[in-house]
Amino acid sequence: MFKISKLLILIILTIVPFSANSHVEHYKNLNLIEFDIYRNGKHIGKHIFSFKKDKNKVEVESKIDFQIKKLGVVLYKYRAKGLEVYEDGKLVKFNSKTNQNKKEKYVNIKLDKDKYIIDGSSYKGDAPDDYLIGTWWNHSLVKAEAQISAVSGRIIKQKVTFVGNEKIKIGDKTYNTLHFNFSSLDKKLPKNKKLNTDVWYDEITLNWVKASFNKSGKWEYKLINVQ
Repeated sequence: MFKISKLLILIILTIVPFSANSHVEHYKNLNLIEFDIYRNGKHIGKHIFSFKKDKNKVEVESKIDFQIKKLGVVLYKYRAKGLEVYEDGKLVKFNSKTNQNKKEKYVNIKLDKDKYIIDGSSYKGDAPDDYLIGTWWNHSLVKAEAQISAVSGRIIKQKVTFVGNEKIKIGDKTYNTLHFNFSSLDKKLPKNKKLNTDVWYDEITLNWVKASFNKSGKWEYKLINVQ
């Protein structure tokens, strides 16, 4: 019976189409998600999402803060803050500011009828309203044709591959997860621009549990708190 239930969940998530709106509403009871960030196995910082709801409106605030040190000397610092605003489950506005080792990046997005108007440090223009912000917490991202960079506004056409059901352990907790790989469709992109990220979602709650990618080292996001 348990195996049948897992199979039905997998079919629903990977085959049956769904809207981004429905999945924002799926997270209506979520208040906080907190991740530890690791590089090459060393803890370097945190990424925290805070959720606020008011009637038909949901605001998701994201804060990232990490630094890389060697022999006690800070070599790299990264801070970012973003705000997603949803009305009736639809993203209507997004703003972010990022300080990437003293280099400033930003994104401002607003919904205009059936498209998004993007003013970003890497892209200025419009995008279809079914493209999603690449902040990972919303499982709907697995069905999106493209994601919009939450750092610079860059459009990333993506290929999403379901890797399989996996049981993973973080600290003293074990999660039954759905493992996906996200990769760039555009193979001509330079290596530092290509998307190649593995993401794990809890198979029942669909909460984001873990992420992993390689970029000048091995990076991991591990869930430590969800409320």
